[in-house]
Amino acid sequence: MNDQYVKNVVEAALLAAGRPLSVDELVGVFDERDESRPEDVRGAIAALTHDYESRGIELLEVASGFRIQIKADVAQPVSRLWQERPAKYSRALLETLALVAYRQPITRGEIEQIRGVAVNPNIIKTLLERNWIRVVGHRDVPGKPELLGTTREFLDYFSLKKLDDLPTLAQLKELEELRVQLTLPGAGPETPTPDLEAAVTPDAFEMEAQPDEDDERPVQDSAERTPGLVARGVQDDAN
Repeated sequence: MNDQYVKNVVEAALLAAGRPLSVDELVGVFDERDESRPEDVRGAIAALTHDYESRGIELLEVASGFRIQIKADVAQPVSRLWQERPAKYSRALLETLALVAYRQPITRGEIEQIRGVAVNPNIIKTLLERNWIRVVGHRDVPGKPELLGTTREFLDYFSLKKLDDLPTLAQLKELEELRVQLTLPGAGPETPTPDLEAAVTPDAFEMEAQPDEDDERPVQDSAERTPGLVARGVQDDAN
């Protein structure tokens, strides 16, 4: 089968799908008579990646597969094509998401203990509805609180292939105004505060600092707060 034909089909499929496609899905696009093989598709992906190096788009591998997307350096002018107001996320939501990403699995009570304020239920609801976090189990303490972790959609949205692609805490600059400590009492020395915007790709969203709207109540002691945690598109408004 002609290499150029395979490349054209792979490129067209990625553009038409509107979502990441795995190698197997791309192989399945071809007719059985074409005798397309995974290595042919991977060769086409490599060729397209090279072709896009000097263009305004790129072919990127994320958790769910491969996708074609706009490069970050041209995203701002291209965004003028859309009239919708860009998504804005509160500081409290971003702190919560950062804690789930870096300290998963983690319970809501542990998030509250670290942040020092109660987590507004709407924050957890928003993250669940966006399918950025999910319940991965229950901690074996009284009350069996839910353990939260990130999802494949979280990785896809922030252009990550796996959790290891997140910047390490040592690589992140301290952002004192966030006041988030990623180490619970008894879990070892304090860890530098993460800059969530750096952690999940700059310019992926706008941050709206409105912490008082999300959480105001100081956290009370709870049986579910237990140290010893495991260390390591279309947008809408989320408060």
